[in-house]
Amino acid sequence: MTKASPLVFGRHTGHEQVVFCHDAGSGLRAIIALHSTALGPALGGTRFYPYESEDAALEDVLHLSRGMTYKNALAGLDHGGGKAVIIGDPELDKSETQLRAYGRFVQSLGGRYITACDVGTYVADMDIVARESRWVTGRSPAEGGAGDSSVLTAFGVFQGMRAAAERLWGGTSLAGRRVGVAGVGKVGSKLTGLLLDEGASVVVTDVSEHALDQLRAAHPQVDVVDDTTALLGAGIDVYAPCALGGALDDDTMTLLTEGKVAAVCGGANNQLAHAGIEKSLDDAGILYAPDYVVNSGGVIQVADELHGFSFDRARTKATKIFDTTREIFQLAADDGVPPAVAADRLAERRIAAVSRLRDVYLG
Repeated sequence: MTKASPLVFGRHTGHEQVVFCHDAGSGLRAIIALHSTALGPALGGTRFYPYESEDAALEDVLHLSRGMTYKNALAGLDHGGGKAVIIGDPELDKSETQLRAYGRFVQSLGGRYITACDVGTYVADMDIVARESRWVTGRSPAEGGAGDSSVLTAFGVFQGMRAAAERLWGGTSLAGRRVGVAGVGKVGSKLTGLLLDEGASVVVTDVSEHALDQLRAAHPQVDVVDDTTALLGAGIDVYAPCALGGALDDDTMTLLTEGKVAAVCGGANNQLAHAGIEKSLDDAGILYAPDYVVNSGGVIQVADELHGFSFDRARTKATKIFDTTREIFQLAADDGVPPAVAADRLAERRIAAVSRLRDVYLG
């Protein structure tokens, strides 16, 4: 196994450390990015994805890890932001040896990075990674873990959506509202269930027919459309992107405006395709619930695992996503800025305030 090579990108991206990991025997190619450990050890999931190039993987992991710094800060966790990506097709390339090789690289960081599940990785994968590293969360209950973190991720998005409803319509209920969910995998399918239980109507789309078939079997009352364009034209009140990042681009902005969508609140990470989209949303009168705020239920769940997991305790913490989202909307209104800007400011205040305490020598 080759050694990990730490590369410092701080002058360019603000990251503390970026580690490229390669193990020829298993075929592992991975990148671990630590954006900040100001609040504590970096915590964030491992994404297994068939990136077109190493440069594309690097760009993604840098964006994702920075988002985790802000997400963990606003979730009230004593963790900084980190993320990892494994380059490959999880359906074809994933193996025990590859995951265990990856686990050794995680272990080599000595606790500066704690990993968990993300797109393309599952609880069973984390159990394998944990055979080589103690710094793994999102494991199965049989292995002392919390299990599927998408449960509280979806719950947190639902809490953020309730806060958006209150801001827009004066009440937190989504009953009678129509919500469009793009991506009905681990998070989107659970969010759909919560919305239906609330009395909302739901229209969905996904590139995976298997995911759609599973959703139809569980919730036959949902409407299914071919693509996001059809979804945004289906008379929805709220758009919930729950697949990969970059969902909110210029073309989507046009569709949101034409469709008279009132709010965007979903589980996907890094939804803003480029700088300026947050202002376009605000100028169009579309209320945006910042993704790293509302989708933090999963990281709240896996962080709780480090202290001896209690689902009730973690769920109580995730319920506070409603309060945080409400505070961000109010701060945005008071400061005359988009909610995404207000969220960044709130996160940066906590990071600065808590990290200052590290100046106190404890001996």
